[in-house]
Amino acid sequence: MKMERLLAMTVLLLNRGRMSAKELAERFEVSVKTIYRDMETLNRAGIPVMAVQGISGGFEIMDRYKLDRHLVSQGEVSSLLAAIQGVTQAMEDRTYSDLQEKFKTLLQPADKSVWESKGGSLVFDFQPWGQGPAVKQKVTLLRQAVQDKHLAKLSYINQDGTENARIVEPSALVMKGSAWYLQGYCRMRGDFRMFRLSRVTELSLLPESFTPRDAPVLDGYSWNPAWSHKEECEVRLIFRPEARYRMGDMFSPEQIVPMQGGDFAVQAIFSLDEWFYSMILGFGDFVKVEHPVSVAQEIKTRAERIIALYQQEC
Repeated sequence: MKMERLLAMTVLLLNRGRMSAKELAERFEVSVKTIYRDMETLNRAGIPVMAVQGISGGFEIMDRYKLDRHLVSQGEVSSLLAAIQGVTQAMEDRTYSDLQEKFKTLLQPADKSVWESKGGSLVFDFQPWGQGPAVKQKVTLLRQAVQDKHLAKLSYINQDGTENARIVEPSALVMKGSAWYLQGYCRMRGDFRMFRLSRVTELSLLPESFTPRDAPVLDGYSWNPAWSHKEECEVRLIFRPEARYRMGDMFSPEQIVPMQGGDFAVQAIFSLDEWFYSMILGFGDFVKVEHPVSVAQEIKTRAERIIALYQQEC
């Protein structure tokens, strides 16, 4: 822990310049006396820390001591900083804010000034739309569970709307699309599962630890089992021109075929689950299922049930 603090302190002084013992003590949550001892340790290690007396005094590292800026270009540093900043905002973990400080020392003074006043020209935002601090808290808690190898107890809402308790051996946190997921071994199912954090209603860590199992590789991970175990089927959809701007959110350009009259056709293989039917109904009257007939009939049945809800009230 002390070594990590000393490294973070060195980077902080390189990046920000002079800081008082009180500021450093508050930043690293130690006593002022500990800060003075740390400064002595850094000096003995060959890092030229200088103490400046007076009202505006403090500790600073002499200008001749700099990290090597020739390893990466300024553009590469800016890109790395943007990515780290995105992760820092998504996760309450000081490790990433300390890492950001380290990379700031590699910026030239002018670039550093621009970055701190305006930010970079590249922005990574890993915080999903419409999800508040609750999901962020879950991410922080589960990341700790993954690191410490502690069991997690969670209440989870399944696709059929039922809710049950799960005991999970967390193995990884995944940001997929606009949502966070937990990959873990579910003791109830006896296999690895993907849990969408927005569907976790209650979460707590248990004191019991576990021995990690060989989890499926996340690179190229097959996501279909994460959503559904339903049958797959080739479906042909006809979209009206008004739906064009949304089609790009769901389908790749090569799947979207323009038709005479302005409509668009999409033919793809889908799992016939709740996600699929919700997606189709979400387009309203801007889409029609051309085939298979069974899928079109299911959409019709669901639409009729929606109409019936309002007919009862009117």
